[in-house]
Amino acid sequence: MTTDITLPDHPIFATIAHAAHELKVEAYVIGGFVRDLVLKRPSKDIDVVCIGSGIDLAHAVSKQLPHTPKVVVFKNFGTAMLRTEDGWEVEFVGARKESYSSHSRKPEVEQGTLEDDLARRDFTINALGISLNEETYGQVIDRFEGLKDIRRKNIKTPLAPGITFSDDPLRMMRAIRFASQLNFDIDPDTFDAIGENKERIKIVSQERITDELNKIILSKTPSYGFKLLFQTGLLHLIFPKMVKLHGVETINKNSHKDNFYHTLQVLDNVAEVSDDLWLRWAAILHDIAKPETKRYNEKVGWTFHGHEDRGARQVPKIFADLRLPLNEHMKQVQKLVRLHLRPIALVKETVTDSAVRRLLFEAGDDIDLLMQLCKADITSKNNDKVKRYLQNFERVEMKLKEVEEKDSLRNFQPVITGDLIMQTFGIAPSKEVGILKNAITEAILEGEIRNEYEEAFPLLLERGRKLGLTPVAS
Repeated sequence: MTTDITLPDHPIFATIAHAAHELKVEAYVIGGFVRDLVLKRPSKDIDVVCIGSGIDLAHAVSKQLPHTPKVVVFKNFGTAMLRTEDGWEVEFVGARKESYSSHSRKPEVEQGTLEDDLARRDFTINALGISLNEETYGQVIDRFEGLKDIRRKNIKTPLAPGITFSDDPLRMMRAIRFASQLNFDIDPDTFDAIGENKERIKIVSQERITDELNKIILSKTPSYGFKLLFQTGLLHLIFPKMVKLHGVETINKNSHKDNFYHTLQVLDNVAEVSDDLWLRWAAILHDIAKPETKRYNEKVGWTFHGHEDRGARQVPKIFADLRLPLNEHMKQVQKLVRLHLRPIALVKETVTDSAVRRLLFEAGDDIDLLMQLCKADITSKNNDKVKRYLQNFERVEMKLKEVEEKDSLRNFQPVITGDLIMQTFGIAPSKEVGILKNAITEAILEGEIRNEYEEAFPLLLERGRKLGLTPVAS
């Protein structure tokens, strides 16, 4: 099937066409750029396939562009890339065909035809091309009815799905990622083949799996992608700890909620208000320790005491296992998981300023993210209950604002530092330094003193004497 689709009004396309004509090679825009053009999704990433050397074509195009952009060559892959001055990124490759061995998703590659190159694409919606050749310029090449699948919102492999997924198992993750990003269905045969080949995901590096997982998490309704991962069995292999949240247990007609689907609802709620990947990860992990903290009590029913602290302690290992960064992002997620129950405890009219100060002190600059997570954690189907909880959180936010304006406790640092303590008493680093520093911090948080030197230093001297320390002469 061929049809005409208007290429964007940008000189890069005419430049590529002219360079290909001079080199006497055929050239086509192919893949995701064409798909996004049909879907009217903005994109500046262009893949160009030529029947010949993609590297030679890249150099020829560069010479014809203003400012002659640098060509980055990847010899091992036979590809080259350049970036135009206004931010268009173009990758060039020669048409090729591939063959795979059972133990690797890296193919043996050889030169091929345009049909070979289209057939090796992961899905029909990505197996589209637009001609840049003189006689057929602008025509869409659609050998596998990709346009039809775009109209049907259907993810389908060009060739037999079992072969496609066995050859490159990462394509199973990509199928679910595209379904989640585009809100498409997965073709029944393609869906079944994911389940049948799920064990092949084990040959894919964790980094590549997590990259696709993060893209699912960042989609508009991430729960859709997670449900597909669960239904195909992939989630059981790539994130078994999350699967343990699934299920409902009933004792004496008392049931707890399904924490897997609750987590997905929290994730979707967060996605409605924030594109922050790490806040979304906090939503995924906020109840991760509920399975091992679950208990049944005849008087109160199901409890999950301490799941927030236990979950926070598990965050570093989960991040390490998934090859997520073990940096400030991990620490932020860990903090949000640990604190996610705290704001609701501040709802009572009798709550003290010191309790509010402590939350501000512990949450620091993440207090706004914490409140977003807490609001997202309200997943009741009872609208009156949801409304009541949200009103409660509004009261909490007012209390937080009042105390913050009065005490400026967000990321506050006590005026009494460890260095000052050691200088004052002429001591080396020791447990006494920590005891005194904590005593001053506690006094500030309890409202006994203000975080000012004139009030804090006399208290330091008093607490130091109780520990048997004597100030050195100044």
